[in-house]
Amino acid sequence: MNQQNLKCYIDFVSFAALDCAMFLDTHPKNAEGLEYFEYYTNARKQALKEYSSRFSPLTLDTVPKGTDFWAWANEPWPWEMEG
Repeated sequence: MNQQNLKCYIDFVSFAALDCAMFLDTHPKNAEGLEYFEYYTNARKQALKEYSSRFSPLTLDTVPKGTDFWAWANEPWPWEMEG
């Protein structure tokens, strides 16, 4: 996936995970809802990790660790790169 497609995918799985979380707020024992939530949160984590490794971190928890500089704001923001 290119950068724009990957960012759109992250938006999609983030929305799906949040939607599942809101459903689970009212249906906490729903096994299918829990399964969907786990699937979309895992997909989101993986997509954020891929985006961070290929482009730049989108969230604080995807900032590279073990470097000698703070990489959070060193690159253009995602909306500055879209064209």
